[in-house]
Amino acid sequence: MAILPIIEAPDARLRTISKPVEAVTDATRALIADMFETMYDAPGIGLAAIQVGVPDRILVIDLQEKDEETGETIREPQVFINPEIIEHSEETGFYNEGCLSVPEQYADVERPLRVKARWLDEHGTAHERDLDGLLSTCLQHEMDHLEGILFVDHLSKLKRDILLKKVIKLRKAA
Repeated sequence: MAILPIIEAPDARLRTISKPVEAVTDATRALIADMFETMYDAPGIGLAAIQVGVPDRILVIDLQEKDEETGETIREPQVFINPEIIEHSEETGFYNEGCLSVPEQYADVERPLRVKARWLDEHGTAHERDLDGLLSTCLQHEMDHLEGILFVDHLSKLKRDILLKKVIKLRKAA
């Protein structure tokens, strides 16, 4: 496994529309392992393959919630290959989103509260499930990456420009 470099805005590669995965192979699983290692190291809760320069429809998510009794982080890594949202709720809500490709910037984004999604896992097994809460929000955020969309694209032009200028300023300072 390896920690991969994460592409940051405004890099044009983040605007690439990712292509479907034709077959889940050992190479696919190796990429997924690297994506998890990269995401945990960053640290983040979701990562799309395009964020590490691979234009395939692959996402990894782990909400890494805390155990209420012990305070320990509970890892539940989830893989989404060729994910699709087949239904979404009319009801929407706001969540203060951030992104590993837009480091240290956050903004409230409105999205459907619940979705029904289908996808393949790292073994090629098909899944279909109703998702809500943070998992629903995270899946929608990561799926946007597959279409070349960043969370800042859901903001007004003024807010988007301010956030992207901050990213560039942080990069120059580093």
